Amino acid sequence: MSKSLSSVAVEEFDSMVHQEYQGSSELDGTFTMRDNVTADTYDFRKIARGMANQKGTSDDVTPMDVAHSLSQATLSNWLAPEYTDIFDQAEVNFDEKLELAQVIAMALGRREDQIKIDALDASTPGTTTVGTAIGGADSGLNKAKVLRAASELNKNAVPRTDRKRFAAVTAQGIEGLLNTLEVTSTEYVQVQALISGELTFWMGFNWKMIDDRSAEEGGLTKAGAVVDSWFWHADSMGMARGIPITTEVNYVPVKTAWLSNGFLKAGAVNRDPKGIVKVQYTET
Repeated sequence: MSKSLSSVAVEEFDSMVHQEYQGSSELDGTFTMRDNVTADTYDFRKIARGMANQKGTSDDVTPMDVAHSLSQATLSNWLAPEYTDIFDQAEVNFDEKLELAQVIAMALGRREDQIKIDALDASTPGTTTVGTAIGGADSGLNKAKVLRAASELNKNAVPRTDRKRFAAVTAQGIEGLLNTLEVTSTEYVQVQALISGELTFWMGFNWKMIDDRSAEEGGLTKAGAVVDSWFWHADSMGMARGIPITTEVNYVPVKTAWLSNGFLKAGAVNRDPKGIVKVQYTET
């Protein structure tokens, strides 16, 4: 059962339970998704670039010999269970099962994010890493780094007009950009980001802020003060799911308790190294 449930007294708590701020999924819709996978692995197919060639009169055509390749995602199983004892439930005036269902869904949402982040970390980008020296020695996330990331993708002919480019950065990374005039001034953008205090779409990227997560869950990789952030196109990364995030509540007689549980079976992989760029920046 939940460790703290038995200590919750009706006279001490209101029926509205405040869940600890814990974050949920931030990267939904940022990868190419394949659902209903019935195996432990899924092969994402990639077709290489073709090149036109000339043909003389009455000559046979010359095939381009376009290469095909596979990128395999390995699916893993994840659970997020918790018991609610029937006697402990009688001591409180809120339904812990309903609260746990939300906690479970958020926990699995963060896990799905981490599967994607781990796939990005395991990738070998097809372009040079944008290091901490861009825009200033040991500097934070800045306009120069974003411009370089966009340039690297542009050089690889990664689509730039379909709004499917994404950037995953930390809260301090967003803070650094919001201190940039070009992000917040109406002379450069139509909407001032400081009005809402967040960055959504700028420089051709959809911005995703990954909050500080526990050491067990991960979050963006950080070595000392240096953060590994990622800039990518959705088609360059793939996620396969055998079981999307699903929650359920069942009564277990032998436990005299309700079991709230959540399930996720998923895996992710890099489909095209040319569509991702690692951007490193320093946090203070």
